[in-house]
Amino acid sequence: MRERSKNRKSPEELRSHRWYGVNDLRSFGHRSRTAQMGYTPSDYAGKPVIAVVNTWSEINPCHTHFKERAEEIKRGIWQAGGFPVEMPVMTLSENFQKPTTMLYRNFLAMEVEELLRSYPFDGCVLMGGCDKTTPALLMGAFSMNLPAIYMPAGPMLRGNWNGVVLGSGTDTWKYSAELKAGQITQLEWRGLEAGIARSAGTCMTMGTASTMTSATEALGLTLPGFSSIPAVDSRHAQHASLTGRRIVEMVWEDMKPSDLITAKSFDNAITTVLALGGSTNAIVHLIAVARRAGIDLRLDRFDELARHTPVLANIRPAGEFLMEDFFYAGGLSAMLAELAELIDGTQMTVNGLTLGENIRGAKNYNDNVIRGRSNPLIERDGLAVLHGDLAPGGAVIKPPAMEPRLLRHTGPAIVFLDYNDMAARIDDPSLDVTANSVLVLQRAGPVGAPGMPEWGQLPIPEKLLRAGIRDMVRVSDARMSGTSYGACVLHVTPESFIGGPLAMVRDGDLIQLDVPARKLNLLISGEEMARRKAGWIPPKPKFARGYGMLNQLHVMQADTGCDFDFLQEPLQARNTSFTDPEIH
Repeated sequence: MRERSKNRKSPEELRSHRWYGVNDLRSFGHRSRTAQMGYTPSDYAGKPVIAVVNTWSEINPCHTHFKERAEEIKRGIWQAGGFPVEMPVMTLSENFQKPTTMLYRNFLAMEVEELLRSYPFDGCVLMGGCDKTTPALLMGAFSMNLPAIYMPAGPMLRGNWNGVVLGSGTDTWKYSAELKAGQITQLEWRGLEAGIARSAGTCMTMGTASTMTSATEALGLTLPGFSSIPAVDSRHAQHASLTGRRIVEMVWEDMKPSDLITAKSFDNAITTVLALGGSTNAIVHLIAVARRAGIDLRLDRFDELARHTPVLANIRPAGEFLMEDFFYAGGLSAMLAELAELIDGTQMTVNGLTLGENIRGAKNYNDNVIRGRSNPLIERDGLAVLHGDLAPGGAVIKPPAMEPRLLRHTGPAIVFLDYNDMAARIDDPSLDVTANSVLVLQRAGPVGAPGMPEWGQLPIPEKLLRAGIRDMVRVSDARMSGTSYGACVLHVTPESFIGGPLAMVRDGDLIQLDVPARKLNLLISGEEMARRKAGWIPPKPKFARGYGMLNQLHVMQADTGCDFDFLQEPLQARNTSFTDPEIH
């Protein structure tokens, strides 16, 4: 156990003291305007000022309970002797924001960093859950490096339709295919629509949301057990209040992300993602978060750890159950305990204990939902990183989510220039496609789409669905929802829009996928590739102004996390660019 600091901060050492405690004209203004809001000096003087960073909005269904949770967090802060200030920030609503929330992940990260820097905050509670929200909040908080603790939104309740348990995303794709194949009716489809999302909270499958909140707990930035609690369970509200209490102590102890996070912390997070059968999106996000901390996390580290990490969580889309079942079975603490020495239990966490101390004594109450290492859902390779002349910077795939027959596959390409081209032609009866074909989507990456949307699960052509085909190899520079499944090669780097090899693929070219060998190759000669590159014409840029232009000029590729090049911390350095504002 970490020994609690004997050199606790004094009130005069609080960062907020520069705003409130100094006897000058500016502090007069700060105090008088705080009085204007109905507070007296006894409410804030000499107390940690805590930002409650709230991503609630009326168009984010994952966070509809955050109004209540913010009040519960503030209650805990008041009880612990702090002064809470709720700060609304941009909401990233996975369902509604177009073309993709990923385009705005870095926007939210910038906003969090700057609001923490420019206001009189001593620490922060980060409220998030919906897919890109979690990494964005962590990226901003890591860059600012104030004491920070994360409050996960929690998964929604199980879906239900005519006695069938439904999982968000996963069953949407499944039954959408069945509708196109004529296996269910439009009336049944509408029944599914009404029953698949039954409460506040994030996807209850092991999508990107639960993958990233679980990874954050494994990093040590969340109170133990919090990431598994369903959003509407009363224990979620209790943990919110405890989170508020804890951040006040963290400020007095000056416990910052840089004091907690190491390369081994990220190994713990990656191992957790792999054991959960988690989303491929975690690769991009964890690389970006690590690099904000000055840690050189590389794409191949995921593959190294995947080769000996079993998948233990029997959760859709790789497994059978849902997050509610996972919580009742013992949750993340129980699964981490099952991983034993694959987790480095010496790493520190926000509650002042090590990860090993937090999971000591955790019990598994259902060994079908949380498998033991002697009976894993899958022995290894929850994710795989591919290389080859089609992806010199790497690509990723999720082997548990694909049909085993496709692990080694060579087939002719059918190329779609962009998403609109794909949508227009994919169900055309005249499309020359067979189950052996490889569907290729171009211009779907960080610059090209823009924002690298979750277009990577290209739909199976309707005529193949009606013939009984439910999986085929698909290749793109896009991402895929963590709730999705299929033989989808994703994150092909460098992307096609900037002239990566994917841009050179033509209809009929043979593409070779070999997951066990970690290979992705385009079977054309070097001379032919050189000829095509010489004749390639760069597409017209998509933006001439605004944030879109900032993205196309500065976004990095998937293998380095898709952060902006001017925001990443110099590797192996911590907060070298940090500056507090002058107060005049």
